[in-house]
Amino acid sequence: MATRLAGGGPARPRAPPDTSTAEVLMTPGTVVTFYSYKGGVGRSFTLANVAVLLARWGYRVLTVDWDLEAPGLHHYFRSVMSEEPEGGVIDLAHDFLAGAEGPRPHAVRVDVEGNTLALLAAGRVDGSYTERMQRIDWEDLYRRGFADFLERCREEWTEDYDFVLIDSRTGISDIAGICTAQLPDRLVVLFTANEQNLKDVVDVVRRADIARDRLPYDRPRHLVLPILSRLDTRVEYERAEQWRGRCAEVVAPLFGNWLVKTVPEDLMLRHLTVPYISYWSFGEQLSVLEEHVPSADQVSFALETVAAVIAQQFDRTDLLADNRDAYVASARDRHRDFALDLLVSSPRSALRIADQLIEELRALDVRVERSSSGDPEILEQASELAEHLCLVVDGGLSRWQVTEVERFLRHTIGPDGGQRRLFCVLTGDTDQRSLPGFLRNLRHLRFEPGVRPAGVARELHDLITGTPAGEVDRDLEALRNTASALRAVPDRVPSAGRLSLVEQTVRGMYAALDNGDLAALRDLSVDLDVLSKSHSNGTGFSLSPGLLTDVHTLLDRIDRRIDASTN
Repeated sequence: MATRLAGGGPARPRAPPDTSTAEVLMTPGTVVTFYSYKGGVGRSFTLANVAVLLARWGYRVLTVDWDLEAPGLHHYFRSVMSEEPEGGVIDLAHDFLAGAEGPRPHAVRVDVEGNTLALLAAGRVDGSYTERMQRIDWEDLYRRGFADFLERCREEWTEDYDFVLIDSRTGISDIAGICTAQLPDRLVVLFTANEQNLKDVVDVVRRADIARDRLPYDRPRHLVLPILSRLDTRVEYERAEQWRGRCAEVVAPLFGNWLVKTVPEDLMLRHLTVPYISYWSFGEQLSVLEEHVPSADQVSFALETVAAVIAQQFDRTDLLADNRDAYVASARDRHRDFALDLLVSSPRSALRIADQLIEELRALDVRVERSSSGDPEILEQASELAEHLCLVVDGGLSRWQVTEVERFLRHTIGPDGGQRRLFCVLTGDTDQRSLPGFLRNLRHLRFEPGVRPAGVARELHDLITGTPAGEVDRDLEALRNTASALRAVPDRVPSAGRLSLVEQTVRGMYAALDNGDLAALRDLSVDLDVLSKSHSNGTGFSLSPGLLTDVHTLLDRIDRRIDASTN
């Protein structure tokens, strides 16, 4: 088998890497084979759900159904496939025999939330599939150079995708050897708690490593992820724990070249145990599409852990042992595009200033919303919605805010510290010494009493975008201050004198903008902001329709100037 995979000859010398271009090359994707010695262990179920999770987290994923004698991945994706597969793995053989240099486009798109997910099926499954599959003579293909053709396929796949997940057939065969020896960078080996499944797990990996060493291709030693699958701990808990301990002893050698030495193998296998849940044993279902925020006793919780280990390239397992949620969050957020830049959390007593802050942030092109309190499910989703969290603290944290920040921190602490940040803005009367310890040492921003929070918004913008506050373009800052002042103009003012001053200031701002005098525009914006602070109680003087039109027209001109300066 190994000789056939190797092409029947000695290993070819490899050229040294071209260091002049090394820095500009993109990191190639990772090929991961899911393998089981016996069937019925949930291999395809695990692969399909892990693929959806990785795609949801922003990775580009290709799934390949190489279980040619019993193809099944297309059943899991049928409800979300863009079209039925017209070709697949068996067609790669026909492409090769027809003289193709590389793989033809047989993959179909799978429509799930997130980034790219595609399926390269076993082939078009119809009445002629079995005959077409059985006509393939793998030994003859390898004699003709099919191994090199597969290498070209592999190169294309890893160029186009972050992860290529291969569903291998069971047992020991030429086809299984392709999937375990030639193609993968990583192996995921699934087994159940019985001797038939357990006894050959380590031996299969050993044989794959031997075959791999004989290949004329540059492949390091396998990294192997053992998955204890379909373990039912709900009824016979003690027996299940005994078997889990037995399994940990047998597969311990598979952890040797990647598990952090301080992490016990039995603890890691506990994290890598996919439980048996009878609901998911019927038909081919994607549990992660239904269990968006799984609890620890749900199958998708374990599947998230498996997906995170793959996404993290089997690295930082000490963090997984210490804080599983943080480990998963780090994998999930690494390639993620958030719907919002910032979520603002505010107690009811500070809603007005929080809404003003949101208006100012939106004027700076920050994607921001105010969080909704009262619903735990919304709270869980909110921690996934925005990259950063801003707490508006008025006197002290509300109980809801404490829960919100705890969940945010639990979801965002990663092995590299992550890019997500927590901001804290205090109202004028708030004493930072009264804050909880985890907030007390943060850098705090503070609202000025009676002043719209344009300055706080700019500081938050600079912190989020990484623009140092001292390096902000002075002209752009003047335009933004002007826009903020114009948005703050009320519909009514308390006196006729105040109304006259507002009219004069707006006319002066028009003239300053027409003349390009941004210094004068900056000063007039400060004046207008002061004039707008004292609002009428409803009995004052209304701004005329003409003045309101002038304010809106001027604001529109300012916004266009800002857009032109930032795009």
